[in-house]
Amino acid sequence: MLFLIQNKRSENFISEDSMNQNQQFQEPELLAMARRAYESNPLWDVSKEDCALLVIDMQDEFVKPHWTPYWVPEATRQVARIKSVIEHFRANKLPVIYTVFSKTHQYLDRPKTGPFMSNRYPHLTVDQSDYFVKGEVYEELRPLPEEIVIHKPSYGAFFDTPLETILKNLGVTTVVICGTLTNYCCGTTARQAYERSYRVIFGSDITATDDPELQEAELKVLRKGFAMVLSAAEILHRLR
Repeated sequence: MLFLIQNKRSENFISEDSMNQNQQFQEPELLAMARRAYESNPLWDVSKEDCALLVIDMQDEFVKPHWTPYWVPEATRQVARIKSVIEHFRANKLPVIYTVFSKTHQYLDRPKTGPFMSNRYPHLTVDQSDYFVKGEVYEELRPLPEEIVIHKPSYGAFFDTPLETILKNLGVTTVVICGTLTNYCCGTTARQAYERSYRVIFGSDITATDDPELQEAELKVLRKGFAMVLSAAEILHRLR
């Protein structure tokens, strides 16, 4: 009987100790931990033979100055830097794959929820019927005849496209992402690639969005959960 009482007391002690352990994480500490994680960067060795470059939506609608209300000025400013990365991949005979938004399958291949998000700029009165029809890559970044251009129906480059099959056939295990918009098509593509077990390298100064305040916010999320975030110079250094 004495043993049973002692054992019961021991159980109570362990239970209370476990409770204390669960209570040791306080909100300020957790906030500090989260912030450190958002600022940190996962680092791994990169084998260039395993890499492909994804040039996301660097098309006239987003890059050609003053042409549409969807123009991203920062994307235009990054053209030369993106071009240098493209040329590095070409010089090393590594795959360069482009994506564009365009009119595919009479728009019947879009997520059915798309129309709920269509009224972004209700004050605009310009005719937008010519936008996102052909999906032309911006002139200074035009693909070579043998390079693949994927016409995608939604934000992510993997959604309802042959991209994953193409990457598998090329033997690619790491994707390097550049283009626009950082927190839409580029970020969605990074998440989709991560979920498909690809290693993701995300360009910090070769991706652009329409609000500068949101650029770093998206990079922080990607650093913590999905990608190694590097500048163009850092990417080229690792792919030497």
